[in-house]
Amino acid sequence: MDSDFPHLREETIESTQLFRGKLLDLRRDRVLLPDGNECLREYVRHQGAVAVIAVLDDGQLLFVRQYRYPLGRSFLELPAGKIDPGEDILETGTRELLEETGYRAEEWRHLGVMHPCVGYSDERIEIFFARGLQRAAEPTPDSAEFLDVLSLPLADALAAVRSGAITDAKTITGLLWAEKVLLSDW
Repeated sequence: MDSDFPHLREETIESTQLFRGKLLDLRRDRVLLPDGNECLREYVRHQGAVAVIAVLDDGQLLFVRQYRYPLGRSFLELPAGKIDPGEDILETGTRELLEETGYRAEEWRHLGVMHPCVGYSDERIEIFFARGLQRAAEPTPDSAEFLDVLSLPLADALAAVRSGAITDAKTITGLLWAEKVLLSDW
């Protein structure tokens, strides 16, 4: 894709790792700009994640409510989680749906990918649509993860986006795709 726009490409001259944690890898690169000048680019490397639009038999969508420390409040989100090294994205979606909600899905459809923070991160979030849900177990979130599981009709979830009650980017993107899939056979 980038080969279509070579006049915009920046070339890495030097890459420095500033910090490496459990989740994030902070970098500062010296790059050559298209006009021949140099500049610094700071960014976060992230292993990627999967979000799941899970539709119950009654048409309601599954959500989790979770406290997000960086913003100091709880958010209503689609079930989601990071991709483990070497893990297939469908495997991640299946694992996260079961861990966070206790449901398994018979039918999976990959809708696409979103990049939530293109200005400072290479994170990608793969979005799946899941149907044929069956309750398989109680939710078993990670040890440092506390959440509520709830369901909402699509219309209520979209109204929550419009009112500002849902502001999470992956959830907004997922809901707009869910609307297309559920209402227009997209």
